[in-house]
Amino acid sequence: MSVSESHYPARWWHALPDGRIQCDLCPRDCKLHEGQRGLCFVRKMEGGQMVLTTYGRSSGFCVDPIEKKPLNHFYPGSSVFSFGTAGCNLACKFCQNWDISKSRETDTLMDQASPDEIAAAAERAGSKSVAFTYNDPVIFAEYAMDVADACHARGLKTVAVTAGYIHEAPRRAFYAKMDAANVDLKAFTEDFYFKLTGAQLQPVLDTLVYLKRETKVWTEITTLLIPGRNDSDAEIAAMSQWIMRELGPEVPLHFSAFHPDWKMRDVPPTPASTLSRARDIALKAGLHYVYTGNVHDTTGGTTFCPGCHDPLIVRDWYRIERNSVTPEGRCPHCGHAIAGHFDASHPAFGNRRIPIALHPESRP
Repeated sequence: MSVSESHYPARWWHALPDGRIQCDLCPRDCKLHEGQRGLCFVRKMEGGQMVLTTYGRSSGFCVDPIEKKPLNHFYPGSSVFSFGTAGCNLACKFCQNWDISKSRETDTLMDQASPDEIAAAAERAGSKSVAFTYNDPVIFAEYAMDVADACHARGLKTVAVTAGYIHEAPRRAFYAKMDAANVDLKAFTEDFYFKLTGAQLQPVLDTLVYLKRETKVWTEITTLLIPGRNDSDAEIAAMSQWIMRELGPEVPLHFSAFHPDWKMRDVPPTPASTLSRARDIALKAGLHYVYTGNVHDTTGGTTFCPGCHDPLIVRDWYRIERNSVTPEGRCPHCGHAIAGHFDASHPAFGNRRIPIALHPESRP
């Protein structure tokens, strides 16, 4: 596939009276002149139409534990074939994948792969699922959706790791192809979203409500806690209460540790005590499954039965030390149903990370 061929006709745009076009994919509503790219950098006006410049190209492929996405209730212990492209439709000052999401070298840093090549590679790797991750799949939705079709044809599941910043029509089309999603709820104030991400909170909340109420997509939520920015008791309590009220107690919530990166290198790392405090607040709000991430915290990584409170899936970071949930998804002690998707067909992958070269013969 040549670079020119990767300028794939995009969906979700319309022409404007002044000769520009408007992107209708996400709430940014970028209005573009000929040759101009949107804020995401990968959607461009070319020949009077919108094209996706990263279709068929990836920033790399890797086999990860599913817990790294993080998804703790979607076939725990299985491996997931992960890939992303470049660019992003948010402008997070704390981005921890900034070398990929902020990349402008889309013509030189990409592995080329068709949807079926990716699905075939994931099948060869023995992965249960394929994840669209590292940067937000919303901006390469056409590519992700075609890959998802190829995966489903081979019996593989699909996972979106996303900030959920997307308009209603593409949201419905995109998530119709997904089996699971981890949505990054970056904070619970409009002020945070505006100042630190250049986006808005409400569209993300709308995505979460849509996923829970109108789809069968297994959904988990991650919030990166940044000292002094979104880690107050009041904000964590308000967010937990909203999740409880609008989504219910069974949506897993992950509180993850920040480390200084991108444009926020002057902010200290998140103390482990902050994650534990946030977990306690969310549990008191009534949520059943609350986790800590990016730290060694066995208690915060363990899935407890909401019925008898026995530890069922004991984790240390991404490593599962014990899993006693039945293949039917129940507690073996009291029979309580554990929310999620479970089976016994995949042995625990562990905390390995295996880079994959789809075309090793083309490497220098």
